Amino acid sequence: MVINVNVRLVGVYRAFSGRSRTTLTLEEETTVRKAVQKLADSFSEEFRHALIDPELEDPRPNALIIVNGREISVLEGLETGLHEGSEVTIIPVAHSG
Repeated sequence: MVINVNVRLVGVYRAFSGRSRTTLTLEEETTVRKAVQKLADSFSEEFRHALIDPELEDPRPNALIIVNGREISVLEGLETGLHEGSEVTIIPVAHSG
């Protein structure tokens, strides 16, 4: 069984993907981690590098991830479950230095 998850891309993620929204088709029992991986595989290497920290293999240093209106840190982090019709918003985190 598969589910469809709606993804909203903001800022640099929209620029690198060429779209502000996309729909991912995933296995029924899925997590934010699996959705982010599929999303990274769907677009360019530039998109992947902007989304996933290459040293940590983790999107959280680069992106604020919101599922159904709640930031994943107050849910179950990357293991937050996704269901049919879940809405995931990915917002870039600005780094200064």
